[in-house]
Amino acid sequence: MKIINWKKLFFLLAIMTAAGMVLQTYTLPPKTMASFYTSLNGSTVHLSETLSLERSEQFHLVPTAPVVSLNSSVQSVPVAEGRARISPLPRSSSSRRRRRRDAKIDRSNEQKAVSPPPPPRTPPTRLQRYIWSLPPDEALLYAKREMQNVSTVTEDPELYAPLFRNVSVFKRSYELMETILKVYIYPDGGRPIFHVPHLRGIYASEGWFMKLMEENRQFVSKDPKKAHLFYLPYSARQLEMALYVPNSHNMRPLSIFLRDYVNKIAAKYPFWNRTHGSDHFLVACHDWGPYTVNEHQELSRNTIKALCNADLSEGIFVAGKDVSLPETTIKNPRRPLRNVGGGRRVSQRPILAFFAGNMHGRVRPTLLKYWSDKDEDMRIYGPLPGRVSKKMTYIGHMKSSRFCICPMGYEVNSPRIVEAIYFECVPVIIADNFALPLNDVLDWTAFSVVVAEKDIPKLKEILLAIPLRRYLVMQTNVKMVQKHFLWNPKPIKYDLFHMVLHSIWSGRLNQIQVSES
Repeated sequence: MKIINWKKLFFLLAIMTAAGMVLQTYTLPPKTMASFYTSLNGSTVHLSETLSLERSEQFHLVPTAPVVSLNSSVQSVPVAEGRARISPLPRSSSSRRRRRRDAKIDRSNEQKAVSPPPPPRTPPTRLQRYIWSLPPDEALLYAKREMQNVSTVTEDPELYAPLFRNVSVFKRSYELMETILKVYIYPDGGRPIFHVPHLRGIYASEGWFMKLMEENRQFVSKDPKKAHLFYLPYSARQLEMALYVPNSHNMRPLSIFLRDYVNKIAAKYPFWNRTHGSDHFLVACHDWGPYTVNEHQELSRNTIKALCNADLSEGIFVAGKDVSLPETTIKNPRRPLRNVGGGRRVSQRPILAFFAGNMHGRVRPTLLKYWSDKDEDMRIYGPLPGRVSKKMTYIGHMKSSRFCICPMGYEVNSPRIVEAIYFECVPVIIADNFALPLNDVLDWTAFSVVVAEKDIPKLKEILLAIPLRRYLVMQTNVKMVQKHFLWNPKPIKYDLFHMVLHSIWSGRLNQIQVSES
């Protein structure tokens, strides 16, 4: 009987098995059912489904040595490089960091590879080329004539018609602004009064406009000969902090400083004297903004002034030419939209009306006289008492009230108007002679209540007389108008930056006279 040499037999079988697996690796057929990968701990990981020939050509196949499992037979599989991830043996932390970095680079490269190319720029139309070829005065005359024949807008997904005095006129005027308007910003003026935006607090509107205007590429022109408007980039807030002597009650040095600045640019450039300043504009939200222009007659009478303190009774703000600038409180310049939204439904607003604030000006003491601690539905306070704020914060009160009372302080303007809009509370404005913000285009009766100062004793009666159905419409309108009062870090169409700029543009068009011939 012949004795079998088991060692030689096992050795021969091992050689044959290895040769067969290597041969299989290099002779992969057009359609391959990828096998299961058997790991050292005996678990299995499924790699892929059936691969067609075209799909397999996307992979770089790497031959692998057979893997010996402690609990299973010898197997091998072609690995699709860069696609299938196999659970590896534990490696060092530096190796893991390197793999994570490489994976991040791979993902980045993949995103770059698959990201679509930017859309081709639309070539200008013949009409656009014609408009751009016009001198500034003729382009403004063209826009003025266009505004005399405006087509009716039946539906626009970006504009909510009930908010506007005439949505068709606004839309056409806005389109013309986008097509035509170029603004030249004077580089003159020392810091911090000029070119340094103040972005925090209740006077932040002037700073945000300055910041976004100077960063803008669409409307800003480096060539003053192509400009339709000229911006005086000063900050009334910075002017007050730099020049005002505390407790002096003397604002004349501020006006003299601005007068000298205007005289300087009038002597250096030909543009001011050409129109006596009527195509120049300034933006000032400080309460003293109107009073900083008094020492220069043309600056006061002719220049377009965007003012938070838009008081019609003082003879400085001119309706139809000047712009009522919304006063917005910005607490964190890095997050200007932090406190926007989050309003509650009407059923979750048990308070009829709310106000809390300091006692200054002529209106607020009268408001407290008639309504403080007089009625549970009327939550009217001076500074919000600690016992009250412990139960509900100032913002909580605004979100829980149907109407938010916005009385004037020292001046007619108040940041509470925009605060109320942010928290979806219908603003009740008490300030005689106040030109409401952006009132050249917005219909404030659609989303606010204006109460005369003499009617403060009848305030609750006036609010209760508004039918519920009417109130629901007004609160919906408050939500819809929010987007027009937002300072976006990167401006978007119809936001506050564009609304203010449009009102300035509109004020300039109102100065243009068109002959009937």
